[in-house]
Amino acid sequence: MPLLAAARSGAIALAVLTVGSLLVWGGKDGMPGVWGVLLGAGIGGGFVLLTVVSVLVTAKSTPTMTGAVVMFGWLAKIVVLILILLVIRDMTFYDTMAFFVTVVLALIVTLGAEVWGMSQSNLTYVTGS
Repeated sequence: MPLLAAARSGAIALAVLTVGSLLVWGGKDGMPGVWGVLLGAGIGGGFVLLTVVSVLVTAKSTPTMTGAVVMFGWLAKIVVLILILLVIRDMTFYDTMAFFVTVVLALIVTLGAEVWGMSQSNLTYVTGS
């Protein structure tokens, strides 16, 4: 199934990015870098992977239901993101640059890996005549 391939590719890419970022930012900034990476990977990668999961969960329902779940999921993720950012705004336990860079890279890498995973899946395409 293409969505499972996308989820698998995205999760693997996120894990590789997280380990690499932990090595770089942990070596550069110590524990604040580690916390910045963990927060960034969780938010950036989690957002993209949760969208795939919501589509997988609603795959056998109507397109309207799938669309509603995906749209509600995006709204919920934005609200959660705002709340997380409000809570950690003044905290100093994490490196803000490590957090920012990891969020951006996690979004790009995870989404790119999911697209690649779907494009590599074998699909039977039948048109109606």
